[in-house]
Amino acid sequence: MNNYEHTFITKQDLSDNQTKSLLNKYQDIINKNSGKVLITEEWGLRNLSHIIKNNKKGFYFHFKFEGIGKTVEELEKAENIDDSLIRYLTVRFKKLDLETKYFDKKDYY
Repeated sequence: MNNYEHTFITKQDLSDNQTKSLLNKYQDIINKNSGKVLITEEWGLRNLSHIIKNNKKGFYFHFKFEGIGKTVEELEKAENIDDSLIRYLTVRFKKLDLETKYFDKKDYY
């Protein structure tokens, strides 16, 4: 099994129910294709560095999962035809860092 990190950005005008159903949809695709989702992170609404498909902002979601090549292939095939997604990226790692959460809200007081 290979280790992957996968991030996708959805349009900002989606409701909470729509984003939850998208999240569940892609987790199910990973699990059905010999994969295992280890961590799911919601990074929230963020500004895009430039306008992409007439969007200035997007909701970011991040998965860390184990899988095989077919897992990534099926995941990206489903994302290619999804109109509610702006962008996605999958990166393969030798070892995943499951401890660090880069976009957690931190108390500074």
